[in-house]
Amino acid sequence: MKLNAVMAGLVVACAHSVAVAAESPAISVILDGYYQDGDRALGAREDGFGLGETELALSGAIDDQFYGKATVVLATEGSDTEVELEEAFIQTLALPAGFSMRAGRFTADLGYLNNQHLHTDSFVERPAVYRAFLGGHYFDDGLRLNWVAPTDVYWTLGLEGFSGDNLQAEGLEDPKSVGVYHLYSKFGGDWGTDHSWQLGLSWLRNENGQGHLEEHEEEEHAEEEAHADHGHSHSASLTGRDLYVVDAVYKWAPNGNYKNNFLTLSGEYLYMDKPFEQAGGEENIPGNYDGWYLSGVYQFNPKWSAGLRYGEVSSAMAHEEEHDGHHHIHFEDGKLKETEAMVAWHNSHFSTIRLQYTHQSDDLYESADDHIVTLQFVMALGAHGAHQF
Repeated sequence: MKLNAVMAGLVVACAHSVAVAAESPAISVILDGYYQDGDRALGAREDGFGLGETELALSGAIDDQFYGKATVVLATEGSDTEVELEEAFIQTLALPAGFSMRAGRFTADLGYLNNQHLHTDSFVERPAVYRAFLGGHYFDDGLRLNWVAPTDVYWTLGLEGFSGDNLQAEGLEDPKSVGVYHLYSKFGGDWGTDHSWQLGLSWLRNENGQGHLEEHEEEEHAEEEAHADHGHSHSASLTGRDLYVVDAVYKWAPNGNYKNNFLTLSGEYLYMDKPFEQAGGEENIPGNYDGWYLSGVYQFNPKWSAGLRYGEVSSAMAHEEEHDGHHHIHFEDGKLKETEAMVAWHNSHFSTIRLQYTHQSDDLYESADDHIVTLQFVMALGAHGAHQF
């Protein structure tokens, strides 16, 4: 899929919203159901039958200067249903010189996957490193300033500020009200008519991300339980002061027409620095965590696609030890590895049935199954906007 065509589609979608008038917002409902045999580490889907996130969205032009969107998510866990406001933002449509602003609650434009809705994914859940560092996908209350350069190669720069509640370390007594600052840049372009690419760089500064060892000792067992939780919380399991992200995407489609068949290769590397303050006299405090994934998805005809994804996340688990009558925290390094294969049938742009197999190798959380099979269906009712590149 050509990058310029995608960007043009997004512009056309916004222009169409203006044309249909502010009193006629687009309405959509996303249904996500599944059966899963097994539990995924840090996953949001439980063993057995269940519903993922049912999404209800309203979007449209407010006037010729502003666009607005609100998305409500219904998440089920057992017999309980949680209602969460995932998006509620306004965005400018007519600022000069390539600038735009967004304010309210929205997903951070971090990496390749984070700013995309979950129902657009090619796999059942986000990669393990996303689930560990970002709670699956990071959305928050904040403000964005974005600039698109007037160049032949697609180039954008952006700055975001958020409250940072979902990326907050355990036990902070006086967190800062603006906890997260995010600086990002993306580059992209086309090679001929068949090939397109995008490269992204991000730096996220988390003022409330560093843990305190003294408090970590008291909350060790609670944190271990959180690691094993399979509920719908979007809070990150691992936090730190700085998060650096590099993402790259390559797409191939014959003559730029992705309707019949296309190939998408993507990968991201996330590096989290300084998860704890260097205090307490401990000698083995971890200085960083990291993780990555590589993904390939091939749509071999208009109704069928198949994909492979491999990913890892490396971190450390805390254990309390007693020595000479004193309690010490000992960190044991570990790694979670995931290999995933899926095949999906798409009757149309609005319906997908997916069968996925996941193999996990886990010496960190020790709460998940080695082999997981998931049957998922994702259906979209109503207006369905253009997807990101």
